[in-house]
Amino acid sequence: MVAHAKPIQRCQIHKRRNVLDHLSDEQKPGVAKKLNAAYALEDYATAKQALNALHRELMDLNPSAARSLGEGMEETLTVHRLHLPMKLRKTMASTNVIESAFSIVEHVCRNVKRWHGGDQRERWVGSGLLVAEKQFRRVQGYQQIPALIKELEALAPPKSGVVKRRKAS
Repeated sequence: MVAHAKPIQRCQIHKRRNVLDHLSDEQKPGVAKKLNAAYALEDYATAKQALNALHRELMDLNPSAARSLGEGMEETLTVHRLHLPMKLRKTMASTNVIESAFSIVEHVCRNVKRWHGGDQRERWVGSGLLVAEKQFRRVQGYQQIPALIKELEALAPPKSGVVKRRKAS
């Protein structure tokens, strides 16, 4: 039985920052340019090849930066593997959108000292998300979300297989 893995996208912006943090000021611009160029490529295989070449280069330049790039590299290319259009890819390649919302929820909930039951937490988080909603903007490339849904559905196991596995256990 083959388990179907859920696609995970790691933030390309944070990966870039983590890699560059290991480098000297003289090394940062050249590596940043190569990282940006690799993530800007349309094709998954070409982007992966560019990142692997940069990884090999970093092994000689700075092994810590190379390890940082290598860790989770595949997950930074999920938006490429899903063949997302460029506009939508730009939005989905970063976790900043959700982190901003969670930051507002954290701010709203910071003064709660005693949590009474699980549903109270859900109400406070819901309230925080309603506050965050006021700052939400339209997702760039939102018109292309149906293409994303189609790609994700293609990765999902057939429902009959899921039902059979549940009955067997």
